[in-house]
Amino acid sequence: MRVNVQSFFSLTTFTAHFYTMKPFSLIFFLLFSSTLLSAQDLLTPAQFLGYPVGAKYTRHHRVVEYFKSVAQARPDIMKLEKYGETNEGRELLITIIASPENLKRIESIRRNNLDLAGVQKDKPTESISDAPAIVWLSYNVHGNETSSSEAAMLTLYTLVDPKNSQSKEWLKNLVVILDPCINPDGRDRYVNWFNSMVGMHANPEPLAREHVEPWPGGRSNHYNFDLNRDWAWQTQVESQQRLKKYNEWLPQVHVDYHEQGFDQPYYFAPAAEPYHELITPWQRDFQGLIGKSNASYFDKNGWLFFTKERFDLLYPSYGDTYPIYKGAIGMTFEQGGIRSGLAIINKNGDTLTLTDRVMHHYTTGISTIETSAKNQQRLVKEFKQFFSDSKAGKIGEYKTYVLTSKDENKLLAIKKVLDQNGIESGSISNKSFKGYNYFTGKEESFVDEGLQLAVSAYQSNAVLAKVLLEPKTKLTDSNTYDITAWALPYAYGIKAYAVKEKLEVNTEVKPASVITVQTASYGLLIPYTSLNAAKVLGHLLKSNVKVRYTTLPFTYNGKEYERGTLVVLKTSNASVNWNAIVNEACQKYHVQPVVVETGLMDKGADFGSTDIRVISAAPKVALISGEQSSSLGAGEIWQFFDQQMDYPVTLVNANDLGRFNLKNYQVLIVPDGNYKTLTDKATTDKLKDFVKSGGKLIAIESAADQLAGADWGIKLKEDKQEDKSEYAALKKFADQERTALTGSIPGAIYKVDLDNTHPLAFGYPDFYYTLKQDSNIYDFMKDGWNVGVLKKDAYVTGFSGIKVKSKLKDGTLFGVQQMGAGSVVYLADNLMFRQFWENGKLLFCNAVFLAGQ
Repeated sequence: MRVNVQSFFSLTTFTAHFYTMKPFSLIFFLLFSSTLLSAQDLLTPAQFLGYPVGAKYTRHHRVVEYFKSVAQARPDIMKLEKYGETNEGRELLITIIASPENLKRIESIRRNNLDLAGVQKDKPTESISDAPAIVWLSYNVHGNETSSSEAAMLTLYTLVDPKNSQSKEWLKNLVVILDPCINPDGRDRYVNWFNSMVGMHANPEPLAREHVEPWPGGRSNHYNFDLNRDWAWQTQVESQQRLKKYNEWLPQVHVDYHEQGFDQPYYFAPAAEPYHELITPWQRDFQGLIGKSNASYFDKNGWLFFTKERFDLLYPSYGDTYPIYKGAIGMTFEQGGIRSGLAIINKNGDTLTLTDRVMHHYTTGISTIETSAKNQQRLVKEFKQFFSDSKAGKIGEYKTYVLTSKDENKLLAIKKVLDQNGIESGSISNKSFKGYNYFTGKEESFVDEGLQLAVSAYQSNAVLAKVLLEPKTKLTDSNTYDITAWALPYAYGIKAYAVKEKLEVNTEVKPASVITVQTASYGLLIPYTSLNAAKVLGHLLKSNVKVRYTTLPFTYNGKEYERGTLVVLKTSNASVNWNAIVNEACQKYHVQPVVVETGLMDKGADFGSTDIRVISAAPKVALISGEQSSSLGAGEIWQFFDQQMDYPVTLVNANDLGRFNLKNYQVLIVPDGNYKTLTDKATTDKLKDFVKSGGKLIAIESAADQLAGADWGIKLKEDKQEDKSEYAALKKFADQERTALTGSIPGAIYKVDLDNTHPLAFGYPDFYYTLKQDSNIYDFMKDGWNVGVLKKDAYVTGFSGIKVKSKLKDGTLFGVQQMGAGSVVYLADNLMFRQFWENGKLLFCNAVFLAGQ
């Protein structure tokens, strides 16, 4: 059969010179041919799809079907594994590609690789002296960065094509794992939208409808969560399933495929500074080898690229850094292409096509495989050394991290994320030691809060343990791509000590305490000391149980109970089986209820006192969403209610707020966003009427800032710093980026002084650690409650520009303002940032259920 060569060259937009380059010469022709037939039943992507890759977008199920068809055609060289499903039920899968000889012993290779890392529980069935290196390529973590899933099909065919002698040589030294789409829900959201917008011919004009993606866009998952920031925290179902599979393999090389703005050329390793101090010389050097290989192919084809800029290696929850902290060479590859559809005219006047984007990603993938195959022995050797050094305790100055708390659930929450990442933890018997106290910032003797959780630096995952737990991350360059502080003791609000001596840690798994069922005739008490108690509260309210809570401490049967303790009495609950419902909720969320037999307390208010408040009905909650709101900000809250609290919430488009009946709701949450609605007088009057009539408005981040800029009773603190020198306006052009850093705060931790006598701060000590990502802070409210404030010297860790540091003091971050019969809650910061800032979630629940009652 004949191929129209002219149309083929036009479609692929490659130079003739590129086709003379090995190992790509024959491959490219086969990949794009929809007429040539392959031997046996193996089809090229074009043959299977019915169109050349790059001619149109491929829906996820068709990508999956192609992978399945190849697995059926080449079972001798390829194994397909489904590792999970998305929130919307789409398949998540990987394909494992190896030489026929290695595929027969693939389980032994996997177990041997884990043994090299020291994390194989049982000895491998076969010791492999010349083990293949493992290369893992991950595609399409951001749904609207679509070209990489298309490239995955080309890469797959290249590796399994029986005529390809180069790939046969590579697979003698490698096992290659492909994850064709990390985020199928986001991908299909974008692809389905785009396919419904485009006509017979793509329109390359940047402002054409097909390039203007509507809210929320396809970048995020079902809950509008950015999966590329979730590798370490594993808060999303896609991440949890993928990382479980990833940690069953631990590849030596991992590439995470992305796209950036369509005006940008291609980015590949080596990465920009800052590098985390624990990144090894080999991990740096191999990035350089990959960069040189990629550059050689790009140069010969006249493709532009850049390296060593913008994308650093610090924040631990990316698809490049997380693998690095797990012993791999982790890399991000970024193709220009967001919003570009099938074709778009960039700022240089060139037309960038989907085919261009696909082939650039395909080329770096093949280049990475080729380079890894050449360096197989060194990759395996350095991988083993990485983990050997970790087990020998050579990582960092701190050799043990000890966390302590009165509340078991707080320790269980942090243990869960450690377990998910393979970080061993346990108990200690020696409690006579000194360490860096995270809460005081000083070297102090250990003070036991009652329960402990310890992590030793003498373990295979010591690098990741240090990265996640170290009190202060060392920065080699303050110009970073993401947050610069994330230490888990601050994020989880748990007292911790970083200890320079090696303490013996017993990693024997101990079961959590057993919650016993309580039978009460008068009532039950539920200590309010963690997020788990707030989940119990939500469960009781939606089950029509009337719940009381205490506003003052009290003593019953000789035991002291703090403010916020939940009280469920037979009184007012005769119509429901309140005792059984409380036990059900406490079992579900692991909180021990306590029987109370009388309303007469040893000390403090009796249960008939006005100091005991009652929540007579479950508040109906509405959340502003849609255009004007931040998709990520609204998505976090939606996912929190839906997946974590299991509490109903109504999502309302901001554009519909004017006609939405607020009288049916008690709580309205306005997440981060840029709201025209809040500048509309009719809408703001409606919101104020809602509050004055007894409603509660919760404004978060920029939404709170917008209220502060209007007539709502709170004001942004002015930045009074001004350089009044004669030459203040004179600045060097070359210094513009560095100059801007003085007013930058990409993500630093500050200590907030809390008024924990206010219901907004029930369940907390008199402080809270917040992640500041901007310089916004409010003047102290004269007619409201300044519940969370920054005083002098509130900075703890992370990069904060000198101008920002001088501003972030003597002001309010969290406040409550009474307005008529209702209240407004102002939250300047994101209390549940990326769902891993665990300690802020109780504060958020307090805002919903307790504040303003």
